[in-house]
Formats: sequence, structure tokens, C-alpha cells
Amino acid sequence: MSYDKVKQAAKLSIGTKQATKAVESGIAAEVFVAKDADPRITNKMVSLCRKMGVQVTYVDSMKQLGKACGIEVGAAIAAVVNE
Repeated sequence: MSYDKVKQAAKLSIGTKQATKAVESGIAAEVFVAKDADPRITNKMVSLCRKMGVQVTYVDSMKQLGKACGIEVGAAIAAVVNE
């Protein structure tokens, strides 16, 4: 399951703004997108990832993604960052 990658990541950028910065600066290794997140938010991120050549992995829910990131609230997007 892809949540393991999130849990094991040394560094994460959680949330749209943080993940966007990570992708734009070329340090994002992989971006996780919750399927139940608002498409107006996630579509921009997915196209940015395609443009930048970053792998996008879809996960079932914002709640589970947030939990995998170790936060109490749901997360629409999280990026695994290369150190």
C-alpha cells in the first residue's frame, strides 16, 4: 500500500502550497493525491507534476493520507521530498 511510502518518508511536504513549492523547486520525489479531495485543487497539482516529471500516486481518502502524514486532519496532497 502506498501509505507506507508516506509513513516511511524522511521528509514530507503536506498540503497544496507546500507540495506545490516542493514540485516547482524540483525536490519532490512523488506526490500523493487523495481521490476524495476537491478536483479544483488536485487537477492543478497533477498537471504540474506531469510537466515536472513527478510521479503521482492516488490514495483513497484525505483522512487516511493525513493519518499517514502523522497529522490529525485530512490532507488532500502530500509530497515525498528528496533531502
